[in-house]
Amino acid sequence: MTKLLIADDNRQITSVLSEYAKKDGYSVEVAYDGMQVLEKFENFAPDVILLDIMMPRMDGFEVCRTIRKTSTVPIIMITARGEDFEKIMGLDVGADDYIVKPFSCGEVMARVRAILRRINLTTANSKIFKTGNLIINLENYIVEIGGNSVKLTKKEIEILWTLATNTNKVFSRDNLLDKLWGFDFFGDSRTVDSHIKRLRAKLDEYEHIGWEIQTIWGVGYKFAAN
Repeated sequence: MTKLLIADDNRQITSVLSEYAKKDGYSVEVAYDGMQVLEKFENFAPDVILLDIMMPRMDGFEVCRTIRKTSTVPIIMITARGEDFEKIMGLDVGADDYIVKPFSCGEVMARVRAILRRINLTTANSKIFKTGNLIINLENYIVEIGGNSVKLTKKEIEILWTLATNTNKVFSRDNLLDKLWGFDFFGDSRTVDSHIKRLRAKLDEYEHIGWEIQTIWGVGYKFAAN
């Protein structure tokens, strides 16, 4: 289920948007000030953020700058006035899109869907997978968690990529052996188990909320994200 974080100090707006998004099948969290946005960003690991500019404690520009230090999660800025300098500044600090109040809920969700389509297309074409604070770059064999480079072997990265790009799909040990080692490999399923064990140990050195490699007892493994 796609996770949407709605950040606005206007409770009427967040209530209406939340109900609309839930009916569209999104999992929703709400934040009413800038500090809450950062807290829920860490704990909820949203796939998209709707971020109002004018919020208490920390404005949307500063929130966006802070999130961009560790994440490329799509951010749609919400502005009350629609003035050019706000749009330009929002894009300059890392926002992906902006929407002007007053708006219709249908328009907002259309923007969210459009951004998700672009991300899925980019991921498919560029061999880059992103979820929460995890980035896997299969082009350069680089894995990052929260901006930290994770030292993995080539095979460990290939295992992680295979599982992550098929989120919530269960792979048997034989599936992984055939896909990543080839049909002519003479080892057994314990090879997969040992690689998964080492991969998990390395990933667990860094905080990762909202995703993990799970063991499906008697079957195999899957990359779970919520």
